[in-house]
Amino acid sequence: MPKAGELVAAELRRKIVTGELEVGEPLPGEAALMAQFGVSRPTLREAFRILESEQLIRVLRGAHGGARVLKPDPAVAARYTGVLLQSLGTPLLDVYRARATLEESAIGMAAGRRLTANVKELERLLGEGAQVVDDPPAYAEHDVTFHRAVVDLADSITLKVLADMLFHIIGAHNRAFIAAHPEGYEVPANRTAQRAHAKLVRLLDTGDLDAAQRHWRRHLDGVEKYMVGDSKQTIVDVLAAASFG
Repeated sequence: MPKAGELVAAELRRKIVTGELEVGEPLPGEAALMAQFGVSRPTLREAFRILESEQLIRVLRGAHGGARVLKPDPAVAARYTGVLLQSLGTPLLDVYRARATLEESAIGMAAGRRLTANVKELERLLGEGAQVVDDPPAYAEHDVTFHRAVVDLADSITLKVLADMLFHIIGAHNRAFIAAHPEGYEVPANRTAQRAHAKLVRLLDTGDLDAAQRHWRRHLDGVEKYMVGDSKQTIVDVLAAASFG
């Protein structure tokens, strides 16, 4: 059975995520909350610790202290997912294959006016990529942005959140990969990726989603071979390198 502190945290969490408590707004004082929930100060502070760990509130100490509401941050979920996958010994290959399946599905879900708007955004990003294709660190960051825009084709909040968790790990792997190779090593692969991006935009612009899916899956299979190959590297290895590299 949930402890009293967890129940208080759950009710405050509900009010935060539904907007009943707005971002930046201070929570009522401790005395008022203790009376509202019928709990002791230690129980209330346990609820605050839970919400602080989820980065839903920030508790300031001192005369002008108190708890204030924070905007829910997808990076928190991404970090937790990374820890969970690490604890399971998840191979990096698994992340790349999940990403490929997710993006391929997103293309198949594209439709209507949303597709037209997304194609324009992908065209804009294609132009940005051309400017940084010979700069591996900049192109790696751009590449993740482009892939996020591909996921946006699905117009699905759930897929977007799931993808962001994977991109957190892939972004860390990109940085570790660049650091492990001579300067400029990635430029030929960047140019190949840029051509693949351009072809995807052309196929989407014609509305040929089946061809777009096939093309993108081939491209992502190639990315997997280039970035992971036969490596037995796990997420632990990647995120540890990102933390201490």
